[in-house]
Amino acid sequence: MRPIQSMFRTKHHHVPSLNVASMPDLIFTVLFFFMIVTHMRSDEVKVKVEVPQGKEMQKLAHKASVVNVYIGRPIQGTDGEYRIQLNGDIVTAEEIPARIEAIRASMSPENADKLTVSLRADRHTPMGLIQDVKQALQQSYALKIHYSATDKTNN
Repeated sequence: MRPIQSMFRTKHHHVPSLNVASMPDLIFTVLFFFMIVTHMRSDEVKVKVEVPQGKEMQKLAHKASVVNVYIGRPIQGTDGEYRIQLNGDIVTAEEIPARIEAIRASMSPENADKLTVSLRADRHTPMGLIQDVKQALQQSYALKIHYSATDKTNN
């Protein structure tokens, strides 16, 4: 008969070791993938923009041909006047046609034909200022305007 101690003794199984030699390659591959597919914001927003709400929203296509116009109060500073930011620069409504033409000239011809202005105005912006911006865009033949809004949830 076997002694009692030998009945409770288990065999020690050897656990195979995990080969982590290819782990850095995998991490760098995933990092590279996210660097390629992530879209970084190219504009530093210099004005406060609280966009209005809407019900029927659509995503913007052809992001290479989109010009961003922000209208709102400055983030830095104490004056309460509304400012217009075209891409990264603060401009006046009178400067918009020349800036749009310069942007259009720097684009490829196919993107210049698809030029779309994304207008992101603060919900409290006076309509007179928005109308001035729209007229300036009309002078430069930037007629495709996309109005930005947040999605209004149905309560």
